[in-house]
Amino acid sequence: MRRLILLAAMAATIVPTTAIAQQRDWHHDRTDVRHDRRDIRQDRRDLRRDRRDYRQDRHHFRSAYVAPYRNWSYRPVTIGYRLQPAFYGSRYYISDYGMYHLRAPGRWQRWVRYGDDLLLVNVRTGRVLEVVHYRNW
Repeated sequence: MRRLILLAAMAATIVPTTAIAQQRDWHHDRTDVRHDRRDIRQDRRDLRRDRRDYRQDRHHFRSAYVAPYRNWSYRPVTIGYRLQPAFYGSRYYISDYGMYHLRAPGRWQRWVRYGDDLLLVNVRTGRVLEVVHYRNW
């Protein structure tokens, strides 16, 4: 009888301890979910901010073009067209071509801005090697 009472007392102390441990685990899981949701919201805010900055940079890039000649007007250019040196001078170089998802230029080649288009130009001959129109970048 004494043994039975002792076993009953031990069982009574073990069951609440297990329930408390499970409750503690549930509370931690809930806290983790809350933190994960907060992280997701922060990531979404960062993504929106990055997209806004990207749009502003593109808008600035488009609006900041200054023509090399006084009465110059944009005309579409194709591969093989020969540009005047003023159009591929250092003022129009695109040094961060990775930002526009352009491949790295080879030797004697430069990415330059021509109106709203991006051109890969052989700077020795002035010939256009590749054209990326505004809507594609």
